[in-house]
Amino acid sequence: MANTTFSGPVRSQNGFQSISINSTSGAVTVNSSFGTDVILGTQSLSGAGAVDITNAFTSLTTSGVSQALTLANGEVGELKYIVHAVDGGSAVLTPTTKIGFSTVTFAAVGDSVTLIYTSAGWAILASYNVTIA
Repeated sequence: MANTTFSGPVRSQNGFQSISINSTSGAVTVNSSFGTDVILGTQSLSGAGAVDITNAFTSLTTSGVSQALTLANGEVGELKYIVHAVDGGSAVLTPTTKIGFSTVTFAAVGDSVTLIYTSAGWAILASYNVTIA
């Protein structure tokens, strides 16, 4: 399907989906759904690694102590939700560019942070039970 540009409002009675298509297999992945409820794309991250900026929500599983998490720069206005879902240790998030903090540490199930990317970097909007340094 081709990209389409609209000059007026776009409406749907059954909602919209943001998708990506694997160029090799042709598999379709729904990243976000917009209808009566908004369902965000989810990254399931186990252990150390990169928190992606493709999906708005990251479900974190720790499997060691002080596992290093990175977060690249996003787009201005982008929201990122990270929740510690399965506890096997702790993780320390260090975004590339940030405002007013250096790291966020997740140590227990339920620890969470909500970030927004601004022209100056990632800023914390809300947090629960994480350690912000």
